[in-house]
Amino acid sequence: MSPDPGLTSAAILALLVLSGFAAALRAALWNASRTRLGELQKRGIQGAATALKLLEDEDRTMGALALAKLLAAMLAAGLAAFLLFHIFPLLQASLASIALIVVFAFLGLVLPDAFAARRADRAAVMLSGPASLLVAVLGPPAAALEAAARGLLTLTGSGTADETHTMHEELREAIDLHAKDGTVVKNDRDMLSGILAMQDLEVADIMVHRTKMTMLDIEEDPKEIVNTVLKSGHTRIPVWKDTPDNIIGVLHAKNLFAALQKHNGDAAKVDIEDILLPPWFVPDTRAIPDQLNAFLKRKSHFAIVVDEYGEVQGLVTLEDIIEEIVGDIKDEHDAVASGVRPKPDGSYLVDGSVAIRDLNRAFDWALPDDEANTIAGLVIHEARMIPEVGQAFVFHGFRFEILKKRRHQITALRMSPVKREGEAAPEAN
Repeated sequence: MSPDPGLTSAAILALLVLSGFAAALRAALWNASRTRLGELQKRGIQGAATALKLLEDEDRTMGALALAKLLAAMLAAGLAAFLLFHIFPLLQASLASIALIVVFAFLGLVLPDAFAARRADRAAVMLSGPASLLVAVLGPPAAALEAAARGLLTLTGSGTADETHTMHEELREAIDLHAKDGTVVKNDRDMLSGILAMQDLEVADIMVHRTKMTMLDIEEDPKEIVNTVLKSGHTRIPVWKDTPDNIIGVLHAKNLFAALQKHNGDAAKVDIEDILLPPWFVPDTRAIPDQLNAFLKRKSHFAIVVDEYGEVQGLVTLEDIIEEIVGDIKDEHDAVASGVRPKPDGSYLVDGSVAIRDLNRAFDWALPDDEANTIAGLVIHEARMIPEVGQAFVFHGFRFEILKKRRHQITALRMSPVKREGEAAPEAN
């Protein structure tokens, strides 16, 4: 029995339209902004409300539209081949079928997808009405197929690993993508990335290490204490007694100057211990969002960081957390040098205590900071040794040359970009 060319052609055209409709709607819903759709819904636009309802069960909607697109495209290609093989000889029919499949793929899949993605919100509103009927019909079989696929993956042992991205990971990827496209400027990208990165950081990751802390000995002469406070540029300084791990209080510059004024500038008459604020100790493992909330609730901006043994590890301030979002905050009392000095030959002189995150933020690098917080820590981790002055290592796209050490601590190094990333092996001096 020969097919009716007119009727078959009409069926192929209808299937092609259905395939294009499903492809366009799937692309529109995938790229549409829920925020803008919500605004349109508030204005009383019915299509926006329908589109949002479809997105409430996104897996079911996308599965149904994918099934519709696949079935329509396959049936259209099958009917076209069936018609051609009844009209033309085998070779010509085969070549014509291949050509039609390409045309169908372009007109019924690629073109509608691209068109709707560029006008996602408008297309989602316009097409959401008929889409509801399509999802109602094909939603159950699509869900059944997905359940069967998951069951098969579970039986074969391939469905145990959960590789779905978290919301934070998806946001990071979206920010990076828009930054590459130029739609998000670097400062905005850094701030948004900083907010998301806070979720994975602990106090130990951002604190000022004890080796860089300004601290006062309560037994010091009050005049020396006043001089130290004036030279430090800090408003709050920890004070210890007997040993640096025994922090007995925090000296606020405002309280010190008020006491000096009370005694007509005679530092010898000031009882330092009497004007100390009680210290606030926090664990180094506390998550940054939790510490931020603690700062806000306590209305205090300064905390001493201790480890599980109660030993002082450093200090953390509200400014440290804010700097994770907006970058370094410099005022007239901060040091001008940031610990990084670019050289004319393209290399960088870097203090060992510079944070890896600060380097990545400032220069758009991608140095890993999972195993170390500072650039010196990264070198030691990758080299698997404490290097000597003059040794050099190549990894992560840079050559690291050790310039200065203080005992076992790397205090200065030179970073030079290399064309290819090598292994962490020391080079000959």
